[in-house]
Amino acid sequence: MHTIARRWPTVIALALAAATFLDGRPSPEFLAGVLAAMPLFYLLFGAFRGELRRPGVLAGQLAGLAGFAAVALTAVLLNGALALLVLAAGWLSHAVWDALHYVRARVVPRQWSEWCGVFDACGALSLLLTATAVSG
Repeated sequence: MHTIARRWPTVIALALAAATFLDGRPSPEFLAGVLAAMPLFYLLFGAFRGELRRPGVLAGQLAGLAGFAAVALTAVLLNGALALLVLAAGWLSHAVWDALHYVRARVVPRQWSEWCGVFDACGALSLLLTATAVSG
């Protein structure tokens, strides 16, 4: 029980992922919007925590924002399984982004990057499974 209590961000992320993705029909437009918006939270956290003043941090966060927005826009312009695969790659990439923030313990609180990373990985898996079902 003690281990679960320390992993509360993971537990919350899994519950939210189940509520969001278990219907098996993720909305590509909605999930593209979420992917494009997620980096904004990192900028807000970074600003409030004073992390964006550190050398290279603001540039890195803005590059992440641009990259994830580009993936989201690309997915919206595509259709069917290909759109879902692009979104899955974007969501998995954001999970890696979260892992980097977790390991470095910068910009966002570690609990946030843990929560977001688990949620993003679940989202990527759901999108991949849905793309497989659509194409098969």
